[in-house]
Amino acid sequence: MATKGVQKSAFTSQTFEFLQDLVQHNNREWFQANRARYDAAKAELCGVVERVLTGMSAFEPLANTAVKDCIFRINRDIRFSKDKAPYKSHLAFAIGPGGRHSGRIDYYVQIQPGKQSFLGAGMWQPTPANLAKFRQEIDYNAGELKQIIEAEEFRTYFPEAHGESTKTAPKGYPADHPELDLLRRKELFFVHRFSDKDVLKAGFADEIVKGSRLLKPYCDFLNYLFFDEKEESITL
Repeated sequence: MATKGVQKSAFTSQTFEFLQDLVQHNNREWFQANRARYDAAKAELCGVVERVLTGMSAFEPLANTAVKDCIFRINRDIRFSKDKAPYKSHLAFAIGPGGRHSGRIDYYVQIQPGKQSFLGAGMWQPTPANLAKFRQEIDYNAGELKQIIEAEEFRTYFPEAHGESTKTAPKGYPADHPELDLLRRKELFFVHRFSDKDVLKAGFADEIVKGSRLLKPYCDFLNYLFFDEKEESITL
């Protein structure tokens, strides 16, 4: 899981300054002229990811996961987008067995100035088959999931539940179902946000590990539910 050379396992204000400037100058000419600043920001990102991988290896099977496999490219795919800005305004990585393309529910981290940095995980854009599995499990036994996501420590750390819900009860379920709120969920993705000050702290990588440990029971719940029979996978 090591990267080449010694990486600092923390972000500096220079990374935020680069991302803020990129928002104002999102074009290839400016980016190439400031390539050294991006390389420095990416080196900091690699250092943080390396520290996170080391910490999370205590509770996740990450032995063959390389830092480079976890980091998302800063280039945007603009082929089918009306927004032709070539670069993302954030840095991001995902932790799962083998990296960001694990094919399972993994842990996603986004670094962006203006209090937009966050750690999150959960059900996001599931296949119809996986959504059906989720609802079937809620109908049969919602207690296991509720025990995880309604625990005081979890709810305190992850107060935001993102994702779409249906306006009415899903087909096949009664409108007065006791777990209607969960059944209506089309996505259920939990987020913990970080201030810019939080991201710049020396222990930020360790905070990601702490939050990921809290997320693990929910990720395990979804991974068992969706992939135990090796059905089609989803990615975050």
